[in-house]
Amino acid sequence: MRVYVALISLSLIWGLSFVFISILSEPAGVWGTVFIRCIAGALLLLPFLWFKRKEIIRPVPWKALLVVGVVNAGLPWGLIALSQTQINSSLAAVLNAFTPIFTGLLGLVFFGAVLLKQQWIGIAIGFVGIIIIMDFDVTHLFGESFVGIGTMILATMCYGFSSHYARRHLKSAGILFVTTCTLVVGAVFGGTMMLLTNVNQLQTLTQNVSGEVLLAIIGLGFFGSGIAHLLFFYIMNERSPEFATSVTYLIPISAILWGYFLLKEPISIHMIVGLIVILCGVYLTTRPRLKLIK
Repeated sequence: MRVYVALISLSLIWGLSFVFISILSEPAGVWGTVFIRCIAGALLLLPFLWFKRKEIIRPVPWKALLVVGVVNAGLPWGLIALSQTQINSSLAAVLNAFTPIFTGLLGLVFFGAVLLKQQWIGIAIGFVGIIIIMDFDVTHLFGESFVGIGTMILATMCYGFSSHYARRHLKSAGILFVTTCTLVVGAVFGGTMMLLTNVNQLQTLTQNVSGEVLLAIIGLGFFGSGIAHLLFFYIMNERSPEFATSVTYLIPISAILWGYFLLKEPISIHMIVGLIVILCGVYLTTRPRLKLIK
């Protein structure tokens, strides 16, 4: 029962995170948004990790922590923030529902998973949903229009890979330790990218601080990064990567409602139809579970 409560809570937090990204990405920039949400989440968790420091496993799996920090936080969060410079938070959340499908595909390619027939059908249905969302115009995945839909799809691929990787290499490392290290690595990655692309971005942010921006920083950093990551790794360790990423069943629904009521974002017919088709594909992809080769 607790794992289902955690799943619903995670969907509400991450659904609202898409709204916070829309608010924060303009004054903070793409990589400034990544840096702020990661550093805020890490600052929340570091005191707790200090009290639990004796439970940190030895030797510390630094390589795996670096990989997960970049692929599960730094890179995908940058891609999502970049996407939301071109598409609204509701559409970004709908595309995020593609995560379990890529979790299955990348599990097959990199981690020895075997996909059943109905799961292949689910993957095909998921791609049809993407085409519907694009209003049957696949040119959105190429050229300049790749920023938006295309970059969101890349972000879901990052999530799919990191879910399997973390479960294989970090399952015994402890949820709090993995979460905190992931956010620290993500902060370093986001801060480095910010310095390389726009060194003056934080100055721009400090000049445009408002109550709305501060709320976005708290919501995105403390809740959307710190607490949400704890919930995600807890769910993954209790069940499976596929079950954890199935939170994307619920995130689009909560994000669409948050975006509609808080940002007055329109809800289009092809977005709703595409979401329903994608979720049908996700259902087939994640039920039953993948069978792993031993």
